[in-house]
Amino acid sequence: MSKVATRFAPSPTGPLHIGGIRTALFNWLFSKNQKGLFHLRIEDTDKERSKNEYKEQIIQSLKWIGIQPDKDEYIQSTKLKKHVEFANKLLANGFAYKCYCSEKEIEEEKKRAKQKKLPYVYNRKCRDLKETSKNIDPVLRFKSKIEGTSILNDLVQGEVKIENTIIEDFIILRKDGTPTYNLSAAIDDYEMGITHIIRGDDHKMNTFKQIQIFQSMKWNLLIYAHIPLIHTSEGKKLSKRDKASTLEDYKKIGIMPDALRNYLLRLGWSFKDKEIFTLEESIRHFNIEGIGKSPSKLDMSRILSMNEHYIKNMDENDLYNYLKKFCEKYKDKIDNKGEKIKKSLCFLKNKAKTLEDIYNNAQYIIKDKIQISPEDIKFLDNLSKKILNDFLKEFEKLSNPNKENLEKIINDLISNHKTNFKGVGQPLRIALVGSKFGPGIYDIILSLDKNDVINRLKVIT
Repeated sequence: MSKVATRFAPSPTGPLHIGGIRTALFNWLFSKNQKGLFHLRIEDTDKERSKNEYKEQIIQSLKWIGIQPDKDEYIQSTKLKKHVEFANKLLANGFAYKCYCSEKEIEEEKKRAKQKKLPYVYNRKCRDLKETSKNIDPVLRFKSKIEGTSILNDLVQGEVKIENTIIEDFIILRKDGTPTYNLSAAIDDYEMGITHIIRGDDHKMNTFKQIQIFQSMKWNLLIYAHIPLIHTSEGKKLSKRDKASTLEDYKKIGIMPDALRNYLLRLGWSFKDKEIFTLEESIRHFNIEGIGKSPSKLDMSRILSMNEHYIKNMDENDLYNYLKKFCEKYKDKIDNKGEKIKKSLCFLKNKAKTLEDIYNNAQYIIKDKIQISPEDIKFLDNLSKKILNDFLKEFEKLSNPNKENLEKIINDLISNHKTNFKGVGQPLRIALVGSKFGPGIYDIILSLDKNDVINRLKVIT
């Protein structure tokens, strides 16, 4: 058998759907596992809706999540002349015919089928037409099989059978002479040397049509694997209208590429009981046998949990670089407080599920002046202010604040004011962070400049 070659073939008509990312990932992993090639084909033949910005977004999205094609992207619109040549060859060999039915006729047929609650199938009126109309530009239809059954031996779905009568004589060239999806996809797959097609199971009918084109051209058939679609948590098919349906929806809240890739890998695929995979492990273990037959539900809580794992276990220099880029694009630049934030990541990342959480946790460092929330200001009663004032007096005496000498001050305050750790820690946190919620009090104090601590306490006392 020839070297394994897969492809991901999106249309640049909108942002890349998360289901498309998973399809690309499965194709890429399978190719890498088999020491084969992975291709990116941009199917940009929809001239009105295709935009270069979406093409670039597709390329950058795949790159962001770690997927790189092995060759330059294949641009379908540059191959249309070749597609038309093959269409005319099908016509010359008796596998296609010119159809002169008007759009009005077709619409009436579709309406009647809908009234009868039947799927529309073209009635093949022009299939054996002897006379042609000179007043109508024809479309070119493929002459599908009308007897027997077609069988697809699918690597995921198993044996799939359909009656050939339900495969209509589909259009392969429009009236303006441009090729349609099924013709272009089949020819490109052949021309690119693709061996395996891994795509959503909503393409099964297209597969039967494309197989017939391959058979008519006497080409070796490809191997197909139709993967179940991703559903929402309510069990509906995930669409571009849903929240969290595009890669941008995840990037803007600070989901890490490795975490999302790991989650998508496990969304409908399994290997033993393993949950976390490095990139190398993903390639080594990926196989089509591990893909399930049932749709998978998108689980945001699981994505956040996976992301939390990666944030906690990542090298903090790398984590800071991700955070910096995230803030530059979606928040505010943090360069002026970068070193402080980097040194504080060891605790800022605690309980953080996203980069956005870390950014929010670091607000007391980023902002020179903090604002105390109305809900928390009420906790700063007279006793709390006295404790803060006493802390300030002792803190100003420290030449080098550290956890040891801070603990002594706080323990003395607890003893002198007959309170507990919360009685001292809570007003300090509110004064320094602006909320009773936040990092540990020693971490907060040591992450700020000594003057910042003094100035914030003076505002309260």
